[in-house]
Order: sequence, then structure tokens, then C-alpha cells
Amino acid sequence: MAATTFSIHGQSLKLNSVTDIEPHLVKLRAVKDTVEEVHFGGNTIGVEASLALADVLKQLKALKIADFADIFTGRLISEIPQSLSAICDALKDSTTLVELNLSDNAFGGRSAEPMVPFLTHNRTFQVLKLNNNGLGISGGTTVANALLESARLSEKEGKPSNLRVVMCGRNRLENGSAPVWAEAFAAHGGLVEVRLPQNGIRPEGIEKLAAGLAKNPGLEHLDLQDNTATTRGSRAIAKALPSWPRLRTLNLSDLLLGGQGGISLSVTLGQGSNPLLDTLKLQYGELDRRALEILAKAIQDHLPKLTTLELNGNKADPEDDCIEKIKAALGFHGNEDALDELDDMEEPGDEEEEEEEEEEEEEEEEEEEEGAKEEEARKEAAPKPVQLTGDKATDALADLLGKVTLGK
Repeated sequence: MAATTFSIHGQSLKLNSVTDIEPHLVKLRAVKDTVEEVHFGGNTIGVEASLALADVLKQLKALKIADFADIFTGRLISEIPQSLSAICDALKDSTTLVELNLSDNAFGGRSAEPMVPFLTHNRTFQVLKLNNNGLGISGGTTVANALLESARLSEKEGKPSNLRVVMCGRNRLENGSAPVWAEAFAAHGGLVEVRLPQNGIRPEGIEKLAAGLAKNPGLEHLDLQDNTATTRGSRAIAKALPSWPRLRTLNLSDLLLGGQGGISLSVTLGQGSNPLLDTLKLQYGELDRRALEILAKAIQDHLPKLTTLELNGNKADPEDDCIEKIKAALGFHGNEDALDELDDMEEPGDEEEEEEEEEEEEEEEEEEEEGAKEEEARKEAAPKPVQLTGDKATDALADLLGKVTLGK
């Protein structure tokens, strides 16, 4: 029988009860042996309806794509964990599932836990989409730890990880969850696409992520847009670039790369480790003419497939010689139309002043990190209160009372 797709996507249905959802479940049951995709996004599903849906999901024998993006609009925070748990638990033992999409659901950190059994125990799925869920550091750490445990379980069984794509943008993951994500990425090792835009991740976190992702030699698509790299994070990404010979898309726009960071990236690209790169996005990164001139040579020598190059918002005059060199390099490979429109470029500043500013930023970052480490060390070294139990506690209390004198 031919494969089928079931969809009620975008119908703005309010499915509260079994009665509400049953007409749709009747249709889904009718194709339970052949349906490969289910799309419920753009509707709102309550607890009772979710439980009924879960019963049917368990019966789907060929399911590959489960799309539950935006299904909790208007639901109470107390409802979401129950509904999410029902859906994820129903998919936990599926051996055919390839993709789970839970984007645009306002989980928050508290609602991440219901996903853990699925993320840990279903080790056949390949694509995880969790964009715009409000996970925060806590929820992000929960999800990353579950993925890490999944990789460890696969390793114990002597099986390679099947995880290939992770999308977790607009979730305020920040530096607090970055080390666990980095560890999870390294443990899986077979990722081909990772998108973590708009997460408030700063240089130290970018550094951790780059090191973890470097353990994935098959990486083809990396999106870190709209976080903060500065020189430190940029150098970490540059260091990881040779680990990704199959890289095709690199999105580092709005990442505050800086002049020195841009130089590091351009120099590495000029070493020829990423010859398949076809899309490079570096908008609003504070790259100056020094970095752009090196990038021009990198394109000329080693990036023949580059058909999309975004540089708008950086520090160079659109008529500057460095831009002309980039256009010439693209044209050399027949990619004259690759460059975006440079209509919002910053005025070039004094390069010596910029170098000094970048050095000051690095020093400040190092001081902040050192301060955090010292604070952590102080907490560890602080004397812990002695907890007395049983007879020892009684004796101590008696000694204390024996020293008390009451006024007359």
C-alpha cells in the first residue's frame, strides 16, 4: 500500500475532549498501517484529547515524521506537561520515527522533563526540532542531558548514534547549558546539521560548543546566528573548521565576531579545509577590511562553490578595494551574484583603536571568567556546617544548655 500523510495543520481547532478529537482519530486509525507523516501543528490540544491521541499514535506502524509544533496555544502551564508526556511516551518505543517537531510550544524549563523518556530511550529518531520553546538554562540542560544519556546508552550497546539534526533556536540556552550541549554533541558524533540561533550564548559557551561539534566530522550545516562570539568564540570556531570537511552552510551573522575574530576565520578558510562551502553568512559581525581582504583570497583559492555570501553590516566601505577583491574572487568561480546588497555597512574605524578595544574585551572576558572560578572555589572551600544526629546531637544540645545561666 502507498504511504500516506495525515494532516489537520493550521486549522486552529480547539481540541479539548475525546469527543472533540475523535472525528480526526477515526481518519488516522483508518491509515494506521501506512501513514508516514502526521501534522497536528497550528491547533490547540488539551489533556484529555492528548491522551486519546497518544493511544492512536502507539498503533502507527510506519510513522516517520511527527509534527506537533504549536499545539498548546492558550493552554495552562499545568496542562502542558501532562499532554506532552502522553504524546512523547506514545512515541518512545517507535522504531520507524525519523523526525519529531515540538517547536513553538511554550514549554518553559518546567515542561522539559516529560520529553526525557523519549529523548533517552528512542534511539532510532534522527531529527529533533525544538525552536522557540522558552526552555531557558534549566530546560536546555534537561534536554541536553537526556541526549547525552541516549548517546551513552547507544555506546554501551555497541551501536552508533542515529541523531543527525538538532534545531534548538530562540530558547535562551545561554552559557549555563552550553557545556552539557557540547558534551552531548561530542558524544553523538554523527551530526550533520545543528542550529542554535538566538540563544544568548556568550564567548565561553561558543568555545565549548565549537569543541563539542568538532567531534562531528560529517557536519554540513551550522547556524549560530545572533549569539555573541567576540574574538574568543571566533577563534574557537576557526579552530574547529578543519574538523568539518563536508561543511556547506555556515551562519555566523549577528555574532559580534570582531576584527581579530574575522581574521581568524578568514585565515582558516584560506587553508582549504572547507571546499564544499556554498553558503557563508557573516552579516553584522564587525569584520573590517583586514578580515575581508583575507576572505577574498580564501574565496579565490579554496571556495569555488560559494554561491551565497552575506557581508552586509560590517566595517568597510562598499566601494573599498577589499570588497572589489571579494567580488572578483566570486566572479573567478562564476559566482558573481553570490554577494548580498551592502546597503548598511558601518563606517570603517581606526584599525589600531579597534585592536585595542578587542584586546580590552578579551581581558574583560578573562577577568569575568577568572572571577567566576574564584567565587566557585570560595564556595567549595567554605566550611560546611556539621550535621549532628542521634546521641551526638543530644549531647551537644545538653552541653550548650549547661552553659546557659538565667537571670534572677
